[in-house]
Amino acid sequence: MKTTRNIINISLPQTMAKEVREEVKTTGFASVSEYFRHLIREEKQRRLARELAAERRAFKGGRGKVLRSLRDLR
Repeated sequence: MKTTRNIINISLPQTMAKEVREEVKTTGFASVSEYFRHLIREEKQRRLARELAAERRAFKGGRGKVLRSLRDLR
């Protein structure tokens, strides 16, 4: 499956851009783009972990959803 790439330009202060380039170099990322893709993936994982934690708290608090069939997942 081929993924279509889109270009997104961002503007960073000079010091931050230098930090990003240094991080790419020291951590072994192939490019600045790969570094930012990595950061986005990590943020998605953190968001999912927060959502899961919230759902667990709701379940423990008795506010969980009771599923009677797989249709209830929708």
